[in-house]
Amino acid sequence: MDPSASQHGNFDLVKKVKLDYAPIELQKWTSRKTGLSVVHLDCESPLVKGYFVIRTEIFDDSGRPHTLEHLIFLGSEKYPYKGVLDNLANRAFSNGTNAWTANDHTAYTIATAGDEGFLRLLPVYLDHILYPTMTSNGFVTEVHHINEKAEDAGVVYAEMQGREQTPGDLMALKMQRAFYPDGSAYRSETGGLMERLRVLTVEKIREYHGEYYVPHNLCLLVVGRMPTSTLLDVLQNQVEPDILKHGQIGSPAGWKRPFMETPSKTQPQVTKPLTEVIEFPEKDESQGEIAMSFVGPTYEDMITRKALDLLSTYLTDSPISPLMKEFVEIPSPLCTYIYFIDNVRAGYSAIEVYLGGVPADELDGMYTKLVDALKKVAKEGIDMSRMSTIITRDKLRFLNALESNPGEFYSGAVINDFLYGNNDGKDIPQMMGETDRYDELAKWTNDQWIGLLNKYIIGNSPVIVLGKPSAGLPEKLETEEKARIAAQKKSLGEEGLAEKIKELEEAKKEHEQPIPQEMLTSFPVPPVSSINWIPVKGAWNDPQNALSSDKELQTHIEKDNAELPFFVGFHHAKSSFVTISALLSTVDMPHHLLPHLKVYLNAFFSLPVTRSDGTKLTHEEVVKQLDGLSVGYDINFGQGDLFQNLIRVTVRVEPKRYEEAVAWLKDLIYGAEFTKDRLEVTTAKVQQSLPELKRDGNTVMYAVSGDLLFDETSASKASDILAQMDHIPKLAQQLKDDPEAVISEFKQIQAALTKPEGVRFSVFGNVLDIEKPRSPWKIFKELPSAILRPPPKASESLTRLGKRPAKKAVVVTHPSIESSFGIHTTTGIQGFGHADQAALRVACEVLDATESFLWRFIRGSGLAYGAYMSLDVEAGHLSFTVYKAPDSFRAFDEGRKVIEGLVNGSIPIDQAVVDGAKSSIVYSTVRSVSTPGSASSVAFLNQALKGVSQNFGRELLEKMQAVTIEDVQRVLGQYILPCFQPESSVAVVVSSPAKADEIAEQFTKAGFHVETRVLDVGADEADSSDSEGDGSVASER
Repeated sequence: MDPSASQHGNFDLVKKVKLDYAPIELQKWTSRKTGLSVVHLDCESPLVKGYFVIRTEIFDDSGRPHTLEHLIFLGSEKYPYKGVLDNLANRAFSNGTNAWTANDHTAYTIATAGDEGFLRLLPVYLDHILYPTMTSNGFVTEVHHINEKAEDAGVVYAEMQGREQTPGDLMALKMQRAFYPDGSAYRSETGGLMERLRVLTVEKIREYHGEYYVPHNLCLLVVGRMPTSTLLDVLQNQVEPDILKHGQIGSPAGWKRPFMETPSKTQPQVTKPLTEVIEFPEKDESQGEIAMSFVGPTYEDMITRKALDLLSTYLTDSPISPLMKEFVEIPSPLCTYIYFIDNVRAGYSAIEVYLGGVPADELDGMYTKLVDALKKVAKEGIDMSRMSTIITRDKLRFLNALESNPGEFYSGAVINDFLYGNNDGKDIPQMMGETDRYDELAKWTNDQWIGLLNKYIIGNSPVIVLGKPSAGLPEKLETEEKARIAAQKKSLGEEGLAEKIKELEEAKKEHEQPIPQEMLTSFPVPPVSSINWIPVKGAWNDPQNALSSDKELQTHIEKDNAELPFFVGFHHAKSSFVTISALLSTVDMPHHLLPHLKVYLNAFFSLPVTRSDGTKLTHEEVVKQLDGLSVGYDINFGQGDLFQNLIRVTVRVEPKRYEEAVAWLKDLIYGAEFTKDRLEVTTAKVQQSLPELKRDGNTVMYAVSGDLLFDETSASKASDILAQMDHIPKLAQQLKDDPEAVISEFKQIQAALTKPEGVRFSVFGNVLDIEKPRSPWKIFKELPSAILRPPPKASESLTRLGKRPAKKAVVVTHPSIESSFGIHTTTGIQGFGHADQAALRVACEVLDATESFLWRFIRGSGLAYGAYMSLDVEAGHLSFTVYKAPDSFRAFDEGRKVIEGLVNGSIPIDQAVVDGAKSSIVYSTVRSVSTPGSASSVAFLNQALKGVSQNFGRELLEKMQAVTIEDVQRVLGQYILPCFQPESSVAVVVSSPAKADEIAEQFTKAGFHVETRVLDVGADEADSSDSEGDGSVASER
């Protein structure tokens, strides 16, 4: 394509912008014939991402945008088979498709490794979006049906059942009703309220599709490296002919652009603060939540919107921010967090403020307290030095985001422009000019910042929604739901219920029709050689000389003659930033102190510090200087989900500040001072965050499972919600009674973590551009030479049950949820180099892949929103997880039947499925190393912690290519089937009160020894109930 061309076939160039601060170019094109819009963000990445965006406006709570999103994936005119799109996506170096429904658009996504698979899949995806089958049977399984117990189910229904009574959803809907004017689509629950889903029909969804899913109302955003001309050629030659055959030629007469030309553009009129109250089900009535919405600037006023974003950062981003100091960083916090969000609307924006973990008796007065705190900020003025630091740091974070994931940042901007920008593209240059906005705002005065605060927050009237917990609501909801189902069963009668069961079985049969193999195999899997991997060079300061290295980088490291007696890994990849990390082992910590780590991690970057030169800094000075130094800093357990008995401390900076960062890392680890006031404040914050964490069924499920499988040496177990619910109140009391004893314990933690046998360091980034990579580390004088121990592995912290899972099931009644969550664990393979890892990973992907076996038989039947296998080779476990199920046992039992059928051959596994699984794993592998930072991190993880080669992931891919159907069947029987057998597995289920007893009884009949619990919610705790059947144990927690 001629770079200066303004036309290419049917497509006209609308706007082209090339960034001068990053190697990125944006081009927007529109088809003269169909009105289809295409935006290509050309940037360097091994991944190509596609976003298919539809403007979707709805003026009721029927959930048609959301239900249609689900039906899109069930087949199309050219590909009329359920699952064909995702099966083909799996063959395109992808791990399937995805989608989301917002209140103003629906977006369909795909990401592939390389462009070959993406371009091949593009016409298939658009055929599904524009011309889906939308069958009645698809509606039955995917949206709503009634099962044999007269209960309502379906994938969408199960999803909304798990959401509708959560504080976030209840408060959001209350806010939408109160903030937006009558007649506005922004008032609607686009996901669909359950009562409306129960009466929705497929005909209504088809009508909605015909109105909104038209080419001129669709924008395709493609992010990644490919010739724009190739993208346009595929659209013109393979997509547009079908569009024209359907008679879809541009915008029809009288068509109105959603939101911008409808009543939704009417701006809210909030002349004085308006407060609404909504109750949510929660036995623990100690804390609630608050949401506020203010009318903000227009989409086009990007400088003001950016200024508000930076102002909110100034107010809330760290322990020294004004609102954090006022409400959070105090001995009795008034909330555990506060944040601002800017949501663009038609002709205005909604500035949303959210406060979580608010003491219930403070809810009514919090708005007044917030305004008073902001008036105090306005009176005292902005700390212009700190604001300057925030602007500089935010700009660096933006540039870091562009390096790591440009699609993540610009996808939202492009979608907003499609929804609310001018069709002629005149807003695009401004949209892309983010660095110009930083430069302009760096010149703002105190008066301008205060004027902004006064105009949009202090002097602006909000709608306020108070979310109040209700201990009586769970029982009320349970009673009402049981009565509704009983009435529904009576209304249907035996004949009517039999008809519903027949309807569901017929729908399942249709979906079980096999996809013709030639339809799949005609779609070739791209060669792995087509992937552009990010090059990484590794070298080591390793006194034990145990690891292989890149010659060029090792030579560069050794040119710096500084002798270091400890382990530092260096990984070079092209980057504008350098990341340094310390990995500290917890194995030398006294076990009774491990629960303190939650507070230790939360306090780490906001404690007073004595620098190496003797300078003493207050916690506020520490935070301010760290913010001025770094792009970001973090402390957490392990690396990803692995090595959770390590603490990882990370600081990311520009290369010119590398030496400063190393010095700070040392002083944070060794020079932190544990004071009574800082420990009290942090402990209070953690304590106040627990009720909100406790409301999430999935979080509780993983905690209960971890409690069964891991012993007292597990650092992550000691920090989970169950352990902290018991530990934190005791720690808070101990800080009052004997603070010096607590301080002494935290010093013991510091000493244990810095034992030289367990300390490792890493450096990622442009290491070759750092003149002296080793010398700055000489500041770690306290770290003597020692024999480095192997990193602690999860397999070393297993309980007896964790080593040999068998027979045990725990069913937890959770009063705040309406669905159920389950995890089932068995013994798997242990060790990163295990000979069966390739076959077992392929087998898990054969089960997990979108539209593969677990998806089709469990999600596709409406038994759960999600079900998947997990392989943990560090611990030696294999798990099956059920997410948001009306009845977790039914999903588990269906999974058992599927695995048995695959093992005995009654459910066949064909080569196309295995090939698709292998291709999907290629995508997952590439995604894990798709940025300079992640590629370097994985290289360090492989060599320094796992003990495998730097390119282990690629080597495993090669081994997977040799995996056969017979290999898959063998490991399914050897490793995965035991996960569904009581004699070789343990189960944990967290369920709503309505289903808990029934689920417990089903597991008892299946052969498990069932223990029932009721989630401890403090003073209002309900009584636990016994499970019926042999081997049952009752307990209360």
